[in-house]
Amino acid sequence: MRTIRVETSAATVLLTEAPEPKIRDRQTGEIAKDANSGEALMTIGVVYIEDGESSLIKVTIPEGGISEGLTLGAPVSLPGLVARPWESVFNGQQRHGIAYRAAAVTPAAFPVATGAAA
Repeated sequence: MRTIRVETSAATVLLTEAPEPKIRDRQTGEIAKDANSGEALMTIGVVYIEDGESSLIKVTIPEGGISEGLTLGAPVSLPGLVARPWESVFNGQQRHGIAYRAAAVTPAAFPVATGAAA
């Protein structure tokens, strides 16, 4: 499937869930690995806010891309964020969604309000 680059420069992204290992197989507890590098994958939860609308999303990040100093509720940057549509059949039911992946997650600053009174 095609990956779609997500432009985040006009958005505020806040960390809502701390990084935790991405589980590949729930029965065995096997951790998911990057297909190319073999590096362990992690997931984080964020709220993505843009144009007065917000979405809660999970983002997959290689373990080496998790920066120090991340704080729940604080703004973060997601360099290389892409979205990938997916679909599958599970127990005879068609399922679909969007998977998000970034190269890293780093602390960021709150955006400066434009037009605010001093």
